[in-house]
Amino acid sequence: MQTGENIQALRKITDFTRLLSLMILAIHFYIFCYDAFQQWQLTAELTNNILKKIMPMAVFTTEILSKSAALFLLLVSLMATKGKKDEKIRKQTIITYLAIGLILYSISHFFLGLNTSADTIAMLYIGMTSTGYLLILAGGNLLSRLLQVNLSGDTFNKDNETFPQEERLLENEYSINLPTKYWLKGKQRDGWINIINPFRSTLLSGSAGAGKTYFYIRHVIDQHLKKGFAMLAYDFKYPDLTTLAYNKLLKYAKNFKVKPIFCVINFDEIMHRCNPLEPKGMTDITDATESARTIMLGLNREWLKKQGDFFVESAISFVTALIWFLKKYENGRYCTLPHAIELMMVDYKRLFTVLTMEEEIQALLNPFVSVWEKEEWGQLEGQIGSAKISMARLVSPKLYYVLSGNDFTLDINNPQVPKIICLGNNPQKLQTYGAVLSLYVTRILKLANQKNKLKCSLVFDEYPTLVADLVPTITTARSNLVSCTIGIQSVEQLKKEYGAEQANIIAGISGNIISGQVSGDWAEKLSKTFGKIVQDRQSLSINSSDTSLSKSTQMDSAIPASKIASLSSGQFVGMVADNPDHKIDLKMFHAEIVNDHSAIKAEENGYVPLPKIREISEDDIEENYKKIKSDIQELIAYQFDKIKAVSENLVNDPVSIVSQKVETVSGNKMKIDKERKKMNKARTKSLSL
Repeated sequence: MQTGENIQALRKITDFTRLLSLMILAIHFYIFCYDAFQQWQLTAELTNNILKKIMPMAVFTTEILSKSAALFLLLVSLMATKGKKDEKIRKQTIITYLAIGLILYSISHFFLGLNTSADTIAMLYIGMTSTGYLLILAGGNLLSRLLQVNLSGDTFNKDNETFPQEERLLENEYSINLPTKYWLKGKQRDGWINIINPFRSTLLSGSAGAGKTYFYIRHVIDQHLKKGFAMLAYDFKYPDLTTLAYNKLLKYAKNFKVKPIFCVINFDEIMHRCNPLEPKGMTDITDATESARTIMLGLNREWLKKQGDFFVESAISFVTALIWFLKKYENGRYCTLPHAIELMMVDYKRLFTVLTMEEEIQALLNPFVSVWEKEEWGQLEGQIGSAKISMARLVSPKLYYVLSGNDFTLDINNPQVPKIICLGNNPQKLQTYGAVLSLYVTRILKLANQKNKLKCSLVFDEYPTLVADLVPTITTARSNLVSCTIGIQSVEQLKKEYGAEQANIIAGISGNIISGQVSGDWAEKLSKTFGKIVQDRQSLSINSSDTSLSKSTQMDSAIPASKIASLSSGQFVGMVADNPDHKIDLKMFHAEIVNDHSAIKAEENGYVPLPKIREISEDDIEENYKKIKSDIQELIAYQFDKIKAVSENLVNDPVSIVSQKVETVSGNKMKIDKERKKMNKARTKSLSL
């Protein structure tokens, strides 16, 4: 009981014990150094008579027993001592005092055997023994004042912010599995990140150098190709991922039922050619609208936040009309993006005269034709000029060459002809190449998200450099076995390019979240997403007479934003999604992904270079460029010849000629009226020219 009376009694006992220890030590000095005391004339008859009765006691038989008894009583007195706690006292100081004191106290008896004068021996023995005794006493007092609870030992609360993580390897035919190392209550353990359902999409974030590609994306490519996935890989820093994918395909080609075709789209080092506006892939005008929107938003990133504005939608409608006209003209003979660009550059009067011949795009062209007929050239330039200026940036012989070919189609997960497609970008030409590659991605997303297709993996490194709406794919493609890996640096970057609403949707609907080092609002949001865990708390109170320690638990952030902002390269936090038939209790992780660096380096040194697909010269590229220009000139000339011929026929005998022409074809009177209206309209347009 901590009552005042008991404390006083304890102090008295402690003082008496220590006094008894000193008395034993002093008496043993007098006994074993008696000759010296005689020389110093410090003896007396009374004292000698008392000592004669004490000396037979066992404790004074030898100096070692006497010193041991004195030391024992000293230690007993120290055990009951309660000094004022001081957090500045160091353990090293206490250990030094006690160690030196015990050494001096123990070896002092060797001085009794020295061959010298008695007073010298006594002075050395008493001095060293007393010094050792005092050092032990000082060390013991400091020990009683030492603060046993070190609250500052875990400065960053590292031990408290650890939690159990998945240590089992949970693998299936679609999974991505990464070995990890993590800490739990001060001990390092082995764990696994198990992405058992990649079709719920994976949002991979991390600042530059966080290790997104090296520690995660390379494993996605490796493991999905090993499991027979078709693949689209957006290679922002070409040819890193492309070379990896090609060599992995060589290694795992036997795992596919049908060996995939390896295709590369790159505008600097031309390998394959592919027309993203391939007419067979566009079933209705909405496909043309999506393509036009993608290319225009890709060329004008600020338009992403202005969708719905009059001039933005006008430019998109105009490009849509061009694409759909080329799709309908002679079964899509000239339906390519280069032809659409060249057609756009035709003089307005000639262009609108030709375009209005196609009935399906008349609704799109009506606002432009109306302004043209009113000769409001300023408004017309405002509606179309921005589109022409933007598309003019794509006028390049190399771009024209790649975009006008048909080496392969974009249905990457076609079971009969699976494909591994790599889209290579160039950071130095991001705005131009990014817009065209976005068009490829948009077309692939639509073709891949269909029933009865092969499982496929879409891997986007630095996704914000593209303009492609992934929301429909993330939300609806899971049942069609489409896995989507979205690599970003932070959601703030995504907001800058796509706007806050789109960025929040992508971040909110991704089932698997993996993040390296990020900061700001995204780190705060991740911390809240990971939730709280039970953590130990200690509270220490020190006063002049006592020290009190209280322990408690409370809920606190499992992974604070500050921890996410200070992650090293290769360290990741996140949360995985599971399946109804395969539950995972420990979904959250905070670990370091384990890569075998030497094995990866050796593997990369043995990579086979990318194959040479074709031998092309500058003359071939230039000839293709001139041919596309001449194709459009021939198209315009041919259409005007048709209009001229129709006009001449109408001038001579419009009704009989038109009737004869249509009746020969179908014999249907309703078609006669329709053809007559069409010819009259064409005549009006030609006369206006």
